[in-house]
Amino acid sequence: MARSHDNAVTTAVLALTAGALFGAVAALLLAPAPGSETRKRLCGFQEDAAERVRRYAREARLRASGGRKGEDLHYDGGDAWI
Repeated sequence: MARSHDNAVTTAVLALTAGALFGAVAALLLAPAPGSETRKRLCGFQEDAAERVRRYAREARLRASGGRKGEDLHYDGGDAWI
């Protein structure tokens, strides 16, 4: 039961994000601005978004590693990785 709830939440979040993204792109493309200005705005948005994704990925890797940078984990043969 928990798994289907997780799938429903994930689907809802993805649908909301996709709708917001498509709406933002449509608003930019349909805005009464010259094409060159709109293209510059889109390029700037893409660069900002790419940098945010890189930053979030770095933060996720750091959190997933438990704050250990560059530390290798070794299996000790028991129930734990040290």
